Amino acid sequence: MPGEDDAKVGIDYIALRKQLDDAHALLEGTQAVSAEKRRAVLGARAKALAESRHEERQEVLSVLAFLVGGERYAVRIEHVDHVLEARGIASLPGAPRHVLGALVSRSRVVPVLDLRQLLGLEGGGMSDLGKVVVVEVGEECFGLAAQEVEGRKELPKTELSQPPPGPFLFLTQDRLTVLDLEQLGGPSARAEGE
Repeated sequence: MPGEDDAKVGIDYIALRKQLDDAHALLEGTQAVSAEKRRAVLGARAKALAESRHEERQEVLSVLAFLVGGERYAVRIEHVDHVLEARGIASLPGAPRHVLGALVSRSRVVPVLDLRQLLGLEGGGMSDLGKVVVVEVGEECFGLAAQEVEGRKELPKTELSQPPPGPFLFLTQDRLTVLDLEQLGGPSARAEGE
């Protein structure tokens, strides 16, 4: 409460109260503007972050690429069990021409297919086939003989086009053909069809 000493000093409580009220109103207004501005900045940041995540999440097809008969092929990575050296392939008398033979891998006998025969490619003999890509399709496991394995590739789905007719899923701009193993069929499917 104002006292006599305050009157001597000349404090005008009404004017002081008005200044305090004005300062308080100004602070509240500044905080309100800051909160709105903060929301706008955070909203813009959230939108930019969402857009950058959308760009990063471009859908891709993971494949294992390899070379056969001078052509580049690939199989979806989820079908690949492992890759082996093409040593120790035993011939199978009476087997169809597209079956090069079989090898033992991880305690099981794996028939090895010659894609050159299946797809009508040039080349012959085993001397240029150095790798075997062992794949699993359903309950069936078989190998695909290859000259060399390029490795895992991530193919953007937007860049994949329709392949020529045959056991193919996709074709890339740099002529990598993704095989459809279900349509290609394993050794038992081919043996039934012949």
